[in-house]
Amino acid sequence: MNKNQPRRIVVVGGGPAAHRFVEAMGSRGLSGISLTILTEETHLPYDRVALSRALAETDANLTLGHSSMWEQEGITLVTSARAVDLDLEAMEVITATGDRYGYDELVLATGSNAARLPIPGNEHTHVYRTLEDVWAINREVEALTAKLGRTINAVTIGGGLLGLEAAAGLQALGANPVIIDGGKWLMGTQLDEGAGEAMGRLIADRGFQVHSGVYPSAVLTSRIDGAHQVTGVEMADGRIVGADMVVVSIGVRPRDELARTLNARAKGKAAESAGKSPEELEDEDFLPVFRMGARGGIVIDETCATDVEHVWAIGEVANFGGLCVGLVAPANTMAEIVADRLHDGDATFAGFDTATKLKLSGVEVASFGDAFAQSDGALEIVYADPARGVYQKIVVTDDAKTLLGGIFVGDASPYTSLRPLQGRELPAEPGAFLSAATASAPDTELPDDATLCSCNNVTAGSIRDAINGCGSCDGAEPVRELGALKGCTRAGTQCGSCVPMLKKLLEGELAKSGITVSKALCEHFEMSRAELFEAIRSLELTSFDDIMRRFGVRAVPDGPAPLGCDICKPAIGSILASQHGAYVLDGGRGALQDTNDRALANMQKNGTYSVVPRIPGGEITPEKLAVIARVAETYNLYTKLTGALRIDLLGARLEQLPDIWKELVEAGFESGHAYGKALRNVKSCVGSTWCRYGVQDSVSMAIRLELRYRGLRSPHKLKMGVSGCARECAEARAKDVGVIATADGWNVYVGGNGGANPVHGQLLARDLDDATLIAYIDRFLMYYIRTADRLQRTAHWMAELEGGLDHVHDVVVGDSLGIADELESAIAHHVDAYEDEWAATLRDPERLRRFRSFVNAPDQKDASIVNINERGMDRPATEEEIRAGGDSGPVLIGTSIPVRTSQEPRR
Repeated sequence: MNKNQPRRIVVVGGGPAAHRFVEAMGSRGLSGISLTILTEETHLPYDRVALSRALAETDANLTLGHSSMWEQEGITLVTSARAVDLDLEAMEVITATGDRYGYDELVLATGSNAARLPIPGNEHTHVYRTLEDVWAINREVEALTAKLGRTINAVTIGGGLLGLEAAAGLQALGANPVIIDGGKWLMGTQLDEGAGEAMGRLIADRGFQVHSGVYPSAVLTSRIDGAHQVTGVEMADGRIVGADMVVVSIGVRPRDELARTLNARAKGKAAESAGKSPEELEDEDFLPVFRMGARGGIVIDETCATDVEHVWAIGEVANFGGLCVGLVAPANTMAEIVADRLHDGDATFAGFDTATKLKLSGVEVASFGDAFAQSDGALEIVYADPARGVYQKIVVTDDAKTLLGGIFVGDASPYTSLRPLQGRELPAEPGAFLSAATASAPDTELPDDATLCSCNNVTAGSIRDAINGCGSCDGAEPVRELGALKGCTRAGTQCGSCVPMLKKLLEGELAKSGITVSKALCEHFEMSRAELFEAIRSLELTSFDDIMRRFGVRAVPDGPAPLGCDICKPAIGSILASQHGAYVLDGGRGALQDTNDRALANMQKNGTYSVVPRIPGGEITPEKLAVIARVAETYNLYTKLTGALRIDLLGARLEQLPDIWKELVEAGFESGHAYGKALRNVKSCVGSTWCRYGVQDSVSMAIRLELRYRGLRSPHKLKMGVSGCARECAEARAKDVGVIATADGWNVYVGGNGGANPVHGQLLARDLDDATLIAYIDRFLMYYIRTADRLQRTAHWMAELEGGLDHVHDVVVGDSLGIADELESAIAHHVDAYEDEWAATLRDPERLRRFRSFVNAPDQKDASIVNINERGMDRPATEEEIRAGGDSGPVLIGTSIPVRTSQEPRR
């Protein structure tokens, strides 16, 4: 290598392992390095673990990390570049198009392919491996359902992790899920017989048909309209399982064809030299270029190096100890090891961590370590409750002290605390950790070298260092919040199963440091906002003073109420508004509000206010547009279309607000609540009324939703969107609640937020009718309002909520807490009690007194004051500008717009 040239590192493959390798290289520095990634797919590297999301949401963004990573200097990502050969002498990778990429170091991260069944009719099945695969499945379900006019029967062959995930995805698409598994029980690789049977019962209870213990022998089809249509699956015992489509998910095969091609070429040359055909050449007479595993994969050593110098292998294609494993954690570890080695490090690969935790159709399942008790003298402590579908097992050494592994089905809560303790002595009797059999598990103190996050190989000690200010992050400031801790250490940023333990460790370390881990709203309330919300609701309190006397930290019975602070006052004001819907400034509640709420308008940087009338769904008549234009001209207001399909009128003074709103209210406008922590707007496209792509009337639905939830006070502002088709012109998935039309109804997404850290909304339910859609939105919004922290957007609320989207789905769709009627009733009360705040203000002289600029303000404004409005920024007019106005009054220099010499509105 020329010392003046950058070191060329080429990665073949664009999956999660390749992505992690690029991240690892970037974190260690790319000075003097040229990094090229060749991926045969057209996409940026994406999260294959989350494929089920793309099955349900064809527009789901699964891209790993931030796309800006691929724009860094020294990194080149080449898509649609399938590597077909290696020239080891020239040290070049050759693609299908004939392009050659020279390397000094080569990293093979080619992953795996979905395994196929060698049975008749296999060509008419689907597999579940790539985005294209799941998109094809989604299209097939939709097409067959429309064609057959009924719920289709979707058969998944394979009862392992991927098979169950595929079956659950098919059920979510509206199909009848059927599972065929040759093993005696489901998930035979991870679960023993007792756990597998418990899993089978739980899956059956959720509408899955399971045929186990018999292998399929053929996929049956008939020719319908000139094309083959799947009709069933023939089993080895002669049974026929009815099917309209079949998905094969029986495992994966390493993508090791590059190595096999070189081995075959070398074998051909050896056979030619020996005067034999390649088939006649014995294995012992041939030295392969790459050693291969018995069941595939390129053999690596503990450094992740292959037998070929300067060639490494990571991820599913790498065979270590006779195994290729398709899990995130070992792939990440391998990527980090190779990056370390290429930076002159000495990291080594210790072996595969096969721990698994997931939730399928609401069923929790987890296993880790020696789950099958194969170690000498291993003991199994088991709790099984077939009626409840719960199975828990802990495997320990023969002295019942050291933890070896475990299996959990139905209730996997012990996994979080036990997984990091694998190979260590338990702090209590093993049975105490079986949550199904005991009230609560004993507290555990993780040793520093215990791996808490296996996906990113983060130890408890690294996390403690970050919490105590001795970590590797920039600076040495202690990390005291969960989100910052995740960002600093990367723990909990992949599968998320370690987040509860991460949070527990954070709280424990803060407590050791003498820092009280408090959920208190502020210094005046020991309760969290959610706890205070429920306390106020249950006692039907309506005034701030009563709340302070009842729950305030320093309250004295029958004494004066504490004054509160800028944290608790607006929070309580919002809670009272959410529960009672009364005028927000009456009954002493005006003092609770911030400046914007007190003025019922948003204060701008120059002290003036903005006026934002509600325009439901963005639909407005020409007559109402004329009113807004007249008001803007009368009061010399700067006008701007907002990103929320509304018109902003900026530059109004406090005392002008009643006059402005009088004209607007008389014309039929009402407050748009741009100033409040409430619903801002419901954005919509034009929908089926005008658009040739629209499948539902998005405008009518947007108006309906906006009029239903207008004025609904919440922990933070709320935005919604309704799109009339999957083209998503209303950008609904960037909203707290997003609704997207389908041919069969509405899909509803929740927890989307824009801003500095945009988050896409997640699919809550699909193909809903109008009534069900509104019921689900009612429940979601009120559950959020009741349980979120102050100033917490829906995205962050869901991210920190234990169980995340699954929990929200259970509460909103499944009514797991039994409060659906109560939540809907609360919204119904809000709808019945709603009154426009500006209309109510204008009717009451006492309320209008708030809008005097000062207490003894005269009715006539000072005519000597002149303001010039430049894009919303008022300033005093200069003498030159006043003189330049002539008989028509001053004008703004460079324009022909007259500027009034009096602040009295023009009539």
